[in-house]
Amino acid sequence: MSDRGLTSPSVSTYVGEDFSTEEADVLRRYFTNLDGPVFALVNLPEVVKGALFARYSRSAKSLRRLFLDEFVGDLDITGDSTIDATIGLRRAEELYDRVFFAYGDDSVAQLGGVHLACEQASNVLTKVLEWGRLMSYLEQSTRYIAYDARIGGRYRFYRDAEILASALGARYVGDIDRLFDTYADLLPTMQDFFRVRHPKAPDDSDFVYRQAIRAKAFDSLRGILPAASLSNVGIFGTGQGYEHLLLRMRSHPLPEVRQYADLMLTELRKVMPSFLKRVDLADRGVVWSEYLGCNRAAMEDTAAALVGEDNESSSSPAVELVDFDPDGELKMVTAMLYPFTDQPEHRLEERVRAMTVEERLRVVRAYVGERTNRRHKPGRALERTSYRFDVLADYGAFRDLQRHRMLTIEWQPLTPRHGYTQPAAIASAGCAGAFDAAMERSATLFEVLSESFPAQASYAVCLAYRIRFVMQMNAREAMHLIELRTSTQGHPAYRHVGQEMHRLIAEKAGHKAIAEMMSFVDYSSEPELERLQAERQAEVRRQSRAR
Repeated sequence: MSDRGLTSPSVSTYVGEDFSTEEADVLRRYFTNLDGPVFALVNLPEVVKGALFARYSRSAKSLRRLFLDEFVGDLDITGDSTIDATIGLRRAEELYDRVFFAYGDDSVAQLGGVHLACEQASNVLTKVLEWGRLMSYLEQSTRYIAYDARIGGRYRFYRDAEILASALGARYVGDIDRLFDTYADLLPTMQDFFRVRHPKAPDDSDFVYRQAIRAKAFDSLRGILPAASLSNVGIFGTGQGYEHLLLRMRSHPLPEVRQYADLMLTELRKVMPSFLKRVDLADRGVVWSEYLGCNRAAMEDTAAALVGEDNESSSSPAVELVDFDPDGELKMVTAMLYPFTDQPEHRLEERVRAMTVEERLRVVRAYVGERTNRRHKPGRALERTSYRFDVLADYGAFRDLQRHRMLTIEWQPLTPRHGYTQPAAIASAGCAGAFDAAMERSATLFEVLSESFPAQASYAVCLAYRIRFVMQMNAREAMHLIELRTSTQGHPAYRHVGQEMHRLIAEKAGHKAIAEMMSFVDYSSEPELERLQAERQAEVRRQSRAR
C-alpha cells in the first residue's frame, strides 16, 4: 500500500493501492482511473457489474482488488486488450449536445447509466451520497467488516484536512485512534463471549459458525465506531440522477462532500460528459447549487432564531406516529375497487362508506390474496394512505433505515445530545465501562470541534449515539420496510423501530386491516445469532453450485 495525496488541499490523504504492471494493464480496460477513490466501471457486462457491487458490500477489499482477485479469472478479457478506459470516452457528443444541452430535454439524461464507486468515504458522506430516490446503492456493511484492520498503517477513518491543519489536529487523530483501539480490544472479548453463550451446533460447519459469531460481535461493537469511519459505496444511476446529486453535493457545508462531488464529476465526464455539462456552468448548475446553499443557510438562521433547542427531546418516544388519515382504510378500499369499476371515485367512496366492516375486509382480503412470502406485494391502492413517524434511534440503525429512499426522510444533525444505546451483551460480557468511556471520549471531542469546525464535528460522534429523523411513507412502502426490518436476521436496533411502527399503525391509527396485511412482521424475541440461519442457507447454495 502507498499513500497518494489527492490534488486538492482540502481533502485527507487517500490510501491508494499498488498494482503490478500486469494488473494495471487489466484494470485500465474497465476502470476510469487506477489511483483515486472515485472511479466508474466501463466495458463490462451489466451482470458482472451488478455481481461485483453485490460482493463489494461484504468485502474489506477495494473494488479494483476484488475484481482482480475474484472476477477476472471467470471472464474472457482477451478481446479488450486495446481498450484504455482511463483516457475517457468521446461518443455521440454532437447528438447529445443538440438534444440535451441546447434544447434542455432532461428526459434524454434518464437513458444513460453509470456504475460508480466511491471508496474511503466517511459515514457522514455516505448518507449524502444515498439521498437520491432514483438511484441504486450498495454500502460496505459494518456487520461483515472488521474495523480493527488498518489500511496504509492507519485506522479506517476520515482525516479532514482543515482539522488536521489546526491546533486540534493531533487531538482529533488521537481521540479517534483511541475509539478504534477500544473497538479492537473488545472484539476478541465479545467473540469469546458469544461462543460461550451460543455453542456451535453439531450440524454447522466451522465456517458458518465463525461467520455468525463474527457478525454478532461486529454488531455489538459497531456503536463504538465514529461517524468518521470509512466505507465504500457502489452507485448506479442515470445522468439526470447524478446531475441532481452533484448539484446538492456542491452546495454542502462539509468539505469532504464538496471534494467528492468534484472527483465524481471528473470520472463521470469520462463516461457521460454531455449529461453533466450544466453542473459547473455559471448560469446553470452553479446558480442552482448557490440557490440550495443559500436556502440551507437561511433556514439554519431562521430555525435558530425562532425555535432554538429543545431541552426535553430525550424524553420523547423512540418511535412516534405524528400524522395519519383516520379515513385511510376507507380511502384505500375505494382505491382497491376503482380499477375494477366504471364509477367516478367520489361515488365509489360513498358506496364504500355504506359497506359493513366485513364487506370492506372482503375487498381487502381479495386484493391482498394469499401472500406466501414478504416479496409478494399488493398493488398501488396501498399508496392511498400514509403515515409520518418521528424516530429517535442510534446512528447505526439510521444508516440502515435511511436506505429506504423511496419514502420521505429528513434527519437532524448528528450530535451526542440525545444520548446513546448500549447493547445488553456489552454489559453481560463485562465491557460496559470501556464502552461508556468511548462514548464520553466521543462526546468530549465533538464539543471541542464544534467551536471551530461545526460542519465537521459530527465525525467524532459514535454510531451508538441517537439521531432524530422523520420517515413519511404510504402503506405500501410501510409494508415493505416493516416486514423487511423486523425479520430475525435484522439488527435489534432497527427491528424495534419496525415493530413499533406496525403497532402504532394498528393501535394509534386504528388501521387494523392494513396492519393485518403485513403478515410477515416478526415480533419474535431476538434470535441467538441473527446471521446463523442466513449463513446456513448460503452454505447450502454454495454446496449446490459445487455439485
